[in-house]
Amino acid sequence: MPVLTDYARNLMTRALCARAPSLPTAVYAALGTGGTVAAGISGEPAGNGYARQRVVFTGTGPQRNAEAARFVFTAAAGTLTHIGLYDAASGGNALAYGPLAQTAPILGAGTVTIAAETLTVSAE
Repeated sequence: MPVLTDYARNLMTRALCARAPSLPTAVYAALGTGGTVAAGISGEPAGNGYARQRVVFTGTGPQRNAEAARFVFTAAAGTLTHIGLYDAASGGNALAYGPLAQTAPILGAGTVTIAAETLTVSAE
């Protein structure tokens, strides 16, 4: 997930300048159909059992998800192409986004799983 949003860049800039930003207390993964640095992902599903998933990261350099994230769908939701990180289970601020390694066509009930250690965040 290589792209930080404008919001995340501003957080980092304030932290580097000792301006004590309000850091997220939890991070949630979301799925969508695209993304921008201003808004994070676009085309996030609504309903059909979909919900953002809380993600805990680990590592001393690049951060990786400690456990699998499972997105459950009860009905079709289209083809999902991107993953994003937010500071809230709904709404909130977009932190980062990037393309999925493989698109996820949701044509009916099913699950999209992001395996442990496969979601990587770095400041490069």
